[in-house]
Amino acid sequence: MAIESGLPLPELPPDLGDVLQAFLLGEAPSLTRVQVAERAGVPLDLAVTLWHQLGFPHRDDEDVAFAESDVEALRLSADLVELGILPPESQAALVRTWGRSYARLAEWQTTLLAGLAVEGDDPAAQLTTLAGDVLPRVEALQTYVWRRHLASAAQHLLDATSALAQSESRLSVCFVDIVGYTTQSRSLDGAELVEWVDRFEQDTTTLVVDHGGQVIKTIGDEVLFTVADPGAAVTIAHSLTTRGEDADDPFPRVRAGIAHGAVVRRLGDVFGSTVNAASRLTSAARPGTVLVDAGVHEALAGDEDDDPAWRWRRLRRVSAKGFHHLEAWRVKPARDDDRAQEM
Repeated sequence: MAIESGLPLPELPPDLGDVLQAFLLGEAPSLTRVQVAERAGVPLDLAVTLWHQLGFPHRDDEDVAFAESDVEALRLSADLVELGILPPESQAALVRTWGRSYARLAEWQTTLLAGLAVEGDDPAAQLTTLAGDVLPRVEALQTYVWRRHLASAAQHLLDATSALAQSESRLSVCFVDIVGYTTQSRSLDGAELVEWVDRFEQDTTTLVVDHGGQVIKTIGDEVLFTVADPGAAVTIAHSLTTRGEDADDPFPRVRAGIAHGAVVRRLGDVFGSTVNAASRLTSAARPGTVLVDAGVHEALAGDEDDDPAWRWRRLRRVSAKGFHHLEAWRVKPARDDDRAQEM
């Protein structure tokens, strides 16, 4: 079976799951969910709700599936609820976000370890040894990455809103979409497809971060990012579309749409009509082009007789679901037009 990493899932001893579970949890499961809730001093219904929101499967009251680490985790979760960090209106969304993020990360990490373990004579012993050597380092590194991203997110929020209490700010939102993804994916095997998508995501992320932007999410063949400066957004998008048009560059062909305006932030994601406009513009863009809305145009066009950095071509009304009228411009660096005139 192929999975996200592109590696085949190896055949492992049937009892290896029990061995690993005891190792990772610190002990073999010995408690039911009722006992966990009682020891943590938390109502059973809250414990069950949090468990499900984290993405874990249903357990009956009689199932011995929990350890002391689950008791401590439930106590900590209850503390966050009491402190107001997990208020009822956002608890489910926040906990689900944790669950989804860590589930994907854990699947990828265990697959890598399992692939190394089956190379030895005793996969169970080898996997336990690898886990003992690797996991403390991975745990420490994950904490470092998390804190670094906290610092970065806090700075982005302060720069964009000038007040932590605000949830709405003005940003440029850009979607970068791979052209012909479905066709290309059919011609590649699992490992090749993963490498191709990884290159797209990595190169895009690097460019976005270098220009002061933030990647909000990647969706297979598409990257969504935000940046405060509309000029930076256009520069990033044009750089990526230019690479995609270079036959000697393995970067895929892409198209991009950018909108600038009010954006609502929530749990690491962005929402609002500005995001919707950027998505619609991306769908309307031709391969290798960048379309922008009126917000971007107004911020960058200025006096077009005063040697503008960009050349603008206003398009006819773009057909966009949910918008009565969406103004759009195709934009590219002025030097491209200048070279064309000289030839």
